[in-house]
Amino acid sequence: QVQLVESGGGLVQNGGSLSLSCVASGSILRINDMGWYRQTPTNERELVATITSGGDMEYGDSVKGRFTISGDNAKKTVNLRMNSLKPEDTAVYYCNGLFTLDDLGTTWHGWGQGTRVTVSS
Repeated sequence: QVQLVESGGGLVQNGGSLSLSCVASGSILRINDMGWYRQTPTNERELVATITSGGDMEYGDSVKGRFTISGDNAKKTVNLRMNSLKPEDTAVYYCNGLFTLDDLGTTWHGWGQGTRVTVSS
């Protein structure tokens, strides 16, 4: 059973910074990619940032230049450093992961439980 557990959400002022972390546990042979998405009550879940095991990164347009994603394959973690936060960044942030579980190529794709980020104006 694979699990993703996020940490690091909270309340921050406009212009502030916050870091999120996500750790994967379970029988994982290798990481394909991990990342972050976010969702507000009125919007669909949207891409924040993803990173592959090879280090290729992708960012959502609204966070480019402000957020930085990093990963540690050995520790099965992905981190998100969020700078210059804005009230519109307020959302529940979800960790996402795609993993290969065995030599047969079995994969697992899933989500963490989410961590709330609130940016006050």
